[in-house]
Amino acid sequence: MLAKVFSATTAGLDGELIEVEVDVAGKGFPTFTIVGLPSKSIDEAKDRVRTAIENVSFEMPDSRLTVNLAPADIPKEGSSLDLPIAVGILAACGYLIKDQLNKSLFIGELSLEGKTRRVPGVISIALLARKLRIENLYVPVENAKEAGLVNNLNIYPVRKLADLILHLNEQKLIPVQPKLKWQDVANKEEYDFDFADVKGQEQAKRALEIAAAGFHNILLKGPPGAGKTMLSRSFPSILPKMDRDDILEVSKIYSITGLLKDKFFIDKRPFRSPHHTTSRIGLIGGGTHPAPGEISLAHRGVLFLDEFPEFPRSVLESLRQPLEDGVVSISRAAGTLSFPSRFLLLAACNPCPCGYLGHPKRSCRCMPGAILKYRKRLSGPLLDRIDLHVDVPPVKEESLNLVAKAESSLKVRERVAAAVIRQYKRFKNSRVKTNGEMTSAQVRIYCQMSDDAQNLLKLAISRLSISARSYFKVIKVARTIADLNKKENIETLHISEALQYRAKED
Repeated sequence: MLAKVFSATTAGLDGELIEVEVDVAGKGFPTFTIVGLPSKSIDEAKDRVRTAIENVSFEMPDSRLTVNLAPADIPKEGSSLDLPIAVGILAACGYLIKDQLNKSLFIGELSLEGKTRRVPGVISIALLARKLRIENLYVPVENAKEAGLVNNLNIYPVRKLADLILHLNEQKLIPVQPKLKWQDVANKEEYDFDFADVKGQEQAKRALEIAAAGFHNILLKGPPGAGKTMLSRSFPSILPKMDRDDILEVSKIYSITGLLKDKFFIDKRPFRSPHHTTSRIGLIGGGTHPAPGEISLAHRGVLFLDEFPEFPRSVLESLRQPLEDGVVSISRAAGTLSFPSRFLLLAACNPCPCGYLGHPKRSCRCMPGAILKYRKRLSGPLLDRIDLHVDVPPVKEESLNLVAKAESSLKVRERVAAAVIRQYKRFKNSRVKTNGEMTSAQVRIYCQMSDDAQNLLKLAISRLSISARSYFKVIKVARTIADLNKKENIETLHISEALQYRAKED
């Protein structure tokens, strides 16, 4: 007998429909064969499925058994096809009612005793099922909540293979997973670091507020102990909340990589802080079977690169295209995959190898050649893609001795949230969400300047010799400053403050 069951696998961040065809031949030597480019883990499913079926009191067919995973030209990875293979075998043997199989999709790993285990990529598979108008999705109980992020789909949490058999035979139904109420999705706003704990550094805090409000890349430069790392660690506490689309998009990335673990969605903006020994594949993504890297895991969040010049130059140069495009394409022999990478780059560095160049009280011990070599690790094209360049000087003694706390992150975040709302309203009919993402054409439409502001910008172009990219970045930063000040048009004050954050010649 022949049975067909729908399942899915993932390619990049998207789901791919897999038709699991099971044929039980009436004659022939008893064999169990899986075809259709299965990986080693899928080929091992033969033993898992056989034992699981026998341990729920059903018999495996004593004849030739063939499982085809179609389309046969797509490589299949992982253990998520265990459940559909088991359902296909049971249906082919006549143990299941086949009526609901045509409108259902099955996914999950099986243990030897017939229990289901969590699998990655369930959100992408749920989105595929909704796109194909498949009514029912059967997933392991540990994946049920994350699958519930997708609307217009009946999610059935399967705890054991025996429960699924009873459900499909309409003997004991599995209750549908309750739909997620998005109004209940809220951050608890608990952060390890707060701006109130950072002494002094008001200019750096102001620059970080602008960066958070407009999603602008920022570089903090200063001597050791000035507070660069603490300011950076406090930065997530002033970031605005993600909207529903961002939560789903970020959660899909973490679901694919298996990083959701006990969570079923990511509601806080990611903050990724890879060590400077991270490889280019670890940062950008890739591998034999391409997987998202740190820049994709930081999508819609922050990529914090501490000790910026200590990263290998080849690794840093690979950031240039994703910073511009918001997406990274990885090409391998098997094909090309694209991963989203719309992240905010937050970098911190010292002015020289010893860290004390320009320090008011400590002298630099570096040779001129060592300083030049240190600075050459950061190329001009990479620095030109950073919107805000901020000097973080040593904290003054009087600031350290102050008893009163500085302004809290909560108050800063309120101003940031108000500025972000203004941007959402402005860009409601486009894919752009923040000022930092605007194209040059959108800058001309949405960044109206007063005559005095325009004249100041023209003067800056002639005297500072800024590039075309820097020209537009200055306008974008000025637009964000105007949004923080609740102004419709960009004024001279906004342009002058934005110009202060451009990279300075040493």
